[in-house]
Amino acid sequence: MRVKYDARQIEWRTSNYAFQELGLGIGMHISKAVITAAGPDQGNLPLQTLVDSNGKSRTALQLIVAEVVSAGIEEICIVIRPGDGESYKQAAGEYASRLQFVTQDNPRGYGDALLRAGDFVEDQPFLHLVSDHLYLSTTDRTCASQLVELAKREECAVSAVQATRENMLPFFGTVGGQRVTGTTDLYDVARVIEKPTPTVAEQELMVAGLRAGYYLCLFGMHVLTPAVMSILKEKLSAAQNGTKFQLADALSELARRERYLALQVAGARHNIGVKYGLLRSQLALALSGNDREEILSDLVEMLANTRG
Repeated sequence: MRVKYDARQIEWRTSNYAFQELGLGIGMHISKAVITAAGPDQGNLPLQTLVDSNGKSRTALQLIVAEVVSAGIEEICIVIRPGDGESYKQAAGEYASRLQFVTQDNPRGYGDALLRAGDFVEDQPFLHLVSDHLYLSTTDRTCASQLVELAKREECAVSAVQATRENMLPFFGTVGGQRVTGTTDLYDVARVIEKPTPTVAEQELMVAGLRAGYYLCLFGMHVLTPAVMSILKEKLSAAQNGTKFQLADALSELARRERYLALQVAGARHNIGVKYGLLRSQLALALSGNDREEILSDLVEMLANTRG
């Protein structure tokens, strides 16, 4: 495990340990979340309606915001395209009053979208989710809760990851690093590459202990420190002629500057933005809920009546 702290980090951690000795632990306070929804193919996805695990019709946006709220988040900002605010308020339902909006006009990529929320997060750590993923936990804690609890405990940035087949690499940022000693689901991040080719992944992103042909791909959920916003500002200044810049590049730089972990959460992400993504997400919700037996029976009947 690498240990890379600068003088300020050492001083801060030493002070924090002193507080802990007195029973006055500081911890990382995470009260804000940013959801990005300004991508050219993202805008309408959060407005889609699904049936949740309890059999209730909900928009994808309601499911995403519920995930955020489950982690104890108090303030939520959504980065949207110009003109989308009213439709998002309607789609948020009972959560509408919790939301703030910023727009991404003249978009310059994912990194630029997140940077638009800089004034909202100020100089604080924050939870970040993308708007085209839905999350299903396999424990009694939501995926966001698992991530936030770990970030508070470790007092550093943490990205959720999922072991993902090689053929899905074109859809995700991918993490390289090594497993933290004594753990089964925690990794010290060394590098992040956006949508690597299988060749690049094999050369630079293989992680010991994963099944052959699998890589640690980003889950679409992070707890990020203020350093990320500083790095994104640097990327914006360096980008010329409207060049797009990605969050993955900033995360790679973050790994060089401070401690940065990846957590293989107990759960699964479902990308509603890919082919059959909404269908797969709906099936996952149904099979995890009260109507599981009915859905399984219907699927068997459908398969029996479908020509191979």
